[in-house]
Amino acid sequence: MGKPPPSPSEPCGPETAQSRRQGQRSSSPPLGVILAGGQATRMGGGDKGLRLLDGRPLLAHVIERLAPQVSDIVLNANGAPERFADFGLPVVSDTLYGWPGPLAGVLAGMDRAAAQGTDTIVTVAADTPFFPHDLVTRLIEAAAPSGVALAATRAEGRLWHHPTFGLWPVRLFEDLHLALGRGQRKTILWAERHGAGTAEFSTTPFDPFFNINTPEDLQIAETLMGQA
Repeated sequence: MGKPPPSPSEPCGPETAQSRRQGQRSSSPPLGVILAGGQATRMGGGDKGLRLLDGRPLLAHVIERLAPQVSDIVLNANGAPERFADFGLPVVSDTLYGWPGPLAGVLAGMDRAAAQGTDTIVTVAADTPFFPHDLVTRLIEAAAPSGVALAATRAEGRLWHHPTFGLWPVRLFEDLHLALGRGQRKTILWAERHGAGTAEFSTTPFDPFFNINTPEDLQIAETLMGQA
């Protein structure tokens, strides 16, 4: 793995990001951000996105599903970006030290979107290859006044949020940067603070947010390929 991101005491660019965002109010589709910054300990380490599903890397399936829904795609991952060169995507790393989780990927994605003049980002997980083809449309429809929305499914009478699948306005960059600096790590809590809307998806014929954490999950995913 490459060198870790800088420590929290080092500047991560909120001032320059803010200046880039001034006057930015485009109506372009969201930037897609694939979150691949986890350490994949239950898979034995390494990059889950490079594991093969139906003869192709998991990331290839995720990219194929996301590309028609967004303006562009970037990959959030830490370490040496060269290992993802075959996918032809820009790689943005966390700007906070110590593997702080998905919210750091959201922050990095917001910063990239600001540089591109895009108002919003949509995040998806690199280990979840079956997410809905209408994910982005539904998230936009469900967005709260704050502009935040999360995907969810219902099981056993309960609503289950999938907070790595969300719509995030770039104007919340500074708020998120400050929250991370205060130790905020749970995506759902930060989203709820902004009154996140909910886009509820069907689990028929199976949960579209089934994610691959173990070798056994990968075997299950192989059996689901024909239904996806």
